[in-house]
Formats: sequence, structure tokens, C-alpha cells
Amino acid sequence: MEMNSLGLIELTSIAAGMQACDIMLKTSQVELILSRTICSGKYMVLIGGDVAEVQSAVDNAVNQIDFAVIDTFVIPNVHKDIFPALSGHSNINLLEALGIIESFSVASLIEGADAAVKAANVKIIEIRLAMALGGKAFCTLTGEVAAVSSAVEAGAKVIADRGLLVNKIVIPQPRPELLSEMI
Repeated sequence: MEMNSLGLIELTSIAAGMQACDIMLKTSQVELILSRTICSGKYMVLIGGDVAEVQSAVDNAVNQIDFAVIDTFVIPNVHKDIFPALSGHSNINLLEALGIIESFSVASLIEGADAAVKAANVKIIEIRLAMALGGKAFCTLTGEVAAVSSAVEAGAKVIADRGLLVNKIVIPQPRPELLSEMI
């Protein structure tokens, strides 16, 4: 299965979240990346696969469980660095400038992270999703100061356009100890 697209549904109900996961997996040829509870009593389902299959899976779940849907997305041609950042397996050994983008929703953060990494020559360190964060999400990225600034602006704009931006920061010369605290 070609993993060139991500789809996500974020729900207000845990039971509806499990039902959405089942619908998505039964109605389309997609791969389950993540299905779990998130703070504060919400549920998220993240899938990957071919763009048409991912879109179909998300649409089917939304059509059947629209009463519980908080947010959704389908990102076609997702940047390849998003997958390891979601799983916490980024291979970053050197912390250059540090960019941080923080959002009120999981969906908007992943979309913002994808936009950020596509906008400039940066590496995503991590995408952290709503666990022990009060339902918020954030991503960290590194690279040269100008590239990190451009990436943070691009990612933050996607999130801000949806009214969900908490904060965005660029730290030009972060202390190296920060890297060990992030991953």
C-alpha cells in the first residue's frame, strides 16, 4: 500500500472514536497509524494510504458519526518526515535553531507541521499529540534560523487560519540540553 496521504478524525466521544476507526478500516484500503484516547476525553483515529482511499475512509466515518466529530483532515502528498515525527523516531543528532508550533487541536497541528516542513529546509524533531497536554498538540523542528523562521510562519498560518494557534516560537541558539528533553 502506498502511504502518500494521511487522514485523521478527532471526536468528542471515545465510543464514537472506536466506531469511526472500525468504519474507516472496513470501508477503505487504509493502514491504521494511531487510534487512541486523547486529552480531554476525546478520541483520534489517524490513517494512511492512497489519497482516494484515505479520503473515502474519512468521509464514510464523518457521514455516519457526524454528531461527535470535532475536526478532520486529509493531507495528500504528505511530507515523508511526518511519519517518523508522529512515531517519535526522528533521527536528529544536532539541534540548530529550534522552532515550536503549538495548537489547540491535533488535526490542525499535523496540517501545520506538514506545511512547515514543505515550506523550508528543516527537520521535524517531534509531533506530540494531546497526551498529557490538555488536548493541545505541538511540533518541534530544527535547521538554520531563516529556514526555521519560514517553516514556523508557514505552519502557524495554517493553524491560525483555523483559529487554533496557541503559540509559535523560534529559538536561534538553543542550549543542547533541550534536545535530550524533547526526544
